[in-house]
Amino acid sequence: MAKSKNQKLKLLYLMDMLTSETDEEHGLSMPQIISRLSEQGVSAERKSVYDDFEALRQYGFDVVARSGRPTTYALGERKFENPEVILLIDAVLSSRFLTDKKSKELAAKLSGLASRHLAQKLNKQIYVAGRIKMQNESVFYNIDIIHQALSLRQCLSFQYYDYNFQKIRIPRRDGERYTVSPLGLAYVDEFYYLITYNEHYQSITPYRVDRMKSVTVEDAPAVNPPAEMGFDMVKHVNRVFKMFEGETIQVALTIEGWAMNPIIDRFGKDVKVVALDGGQANVYVSITKTPEFFGWLAAFGQGVHISEPASLAQEYKDYLLQIAALY
Repeated sequence: MAKSKNQKLKLLYLMDMLTSETDEEHGLSMPQIISRLSEQGVSAERKSVYDDFEALRQYGFDVVARSGRPTTYALGERKFENPEVILLIDAVLSSRFLTDKKSKELAAKLSGLASRHLAQKLNKQIYVAGRIKMQNESVFYNIDIIHQALSLRQCLSFQYYDYNFQKIRIPRRDGERYTVSPLGLAYVDEFYYLITYNEHYQSITPYRVDRMKSVTVEDAPAVNPPAEMGFDMVKHVNRVFKMFEGETIQVALTIEGWAMNPIIDRFGKDVKVVALDGGQANVYVSITKTPEFFGWLAAFGQGVHISEPASLAQEYKDYLLQIAALY
């Protein structure tokens, strides 16, 4: 009876075998395939294996035969090519919102998309140095709960924390729970933010997901912002600079040529650019006026300065003078 059940699994064993043990450089001969099937309690002959290969091809698996002594069989094209698997694993290992433990667990699962030969190489080759990682897996599970609330269109409640000078997490509002209507998740500068609507204050507020604790889906239905607010998730995330609220204004920045790359990185390729003499240009962007914007601007030194409006330029000057006065 057990042998009969194993025969029914023959195609699955073949599929797993080709996926995990073969690739562009490695194949399996027919004797090896028949031997591995036998280890699983499955009897097979050449003709039946050829028929199984054809069934797998019809299903969409690219089973290829490679001439040689002996002929070997392998999986050709995969859903994910090797460079794509490497890219996904690298992104997971370098992700700041995942713990080191969870990153390694996910990387191991992603390695299963490639052959074991590539997986062994990746274990030795991929290394992300100096990456600051989360100390617990709360973000990973908080995101799952948040997606549930978004799907059900239900309110969320949670506690929200800050760090004190002793690096201890202290709950805001003495631990009182926040109850909000979730609008969406945004991934900005290596952090996840929950974008919410507060009906009482009629405000849109972001919360760092890694600073949330005891996240719970509530029975109360979520409330959408009123139409007159004109809320658009994509525009909101693009407008709120580094997820800090502030007054939104249009500015003109005069930049040197070398600053064009980070300007496009920050504001996108649709930014309006007007070339000037002397290798400079004016770029016209919408920003959220906050100290974070001034800090970002200061990193360019003399390569970028505010040309309009004059009032913002004066505020930036005062900001720099206040800092300079500390030294």
